[in-house]
Amino acid sequence: MKKILSRLLVFSFVSLVACQGNTRAGNDNSGQGNGNAEAASDVINRHPDHLIYTKHARCRMDCRHIDEAEVQEILQQGRINYRKSEPAGRPDPKYALEGTTHDGQQVRIVFAPAKRGMVVITVIDLGTEWSCDCK
Repeated sequence: MKKILSRLLVFSFVSLVACQGNTRAGNDNSGQGNGNAEAASDVINRHPDHLIYTKHARCRMDCRHIDEAEVQEILQQGRINYRKSEPAGRPDPKYALEGTTHDGQQVRIVFAPAKRGMVVITVIDLGTEWSCDCK
């Protein structure tokens, strides 16, 4: 019985390690890679014709002292964090881009590419918890 249990345990461990290795190997843009925004540039249009800000995004930008120039900056230079993104989202995929703004804020901005333009869903300051009354 001990022999069977030990073989089962070894098999389970090897299977688990193999699955984790395949997940990492198949996802070069996990948000933890080399930080190269160019590698993921084909996934999201970094230079859209115009940005569409949701009411929620405008409110969060105001609370967190993040302006439109900083949003553009992160869209163009930020790295995609796939753990916080929904590339298969419906009706539009959502991508969480992260980076440092010109004034030093560490931010995450969620964008949704849509037919009518690039929608800014929300803006998050990763370094500071701001008081905000957005509904």
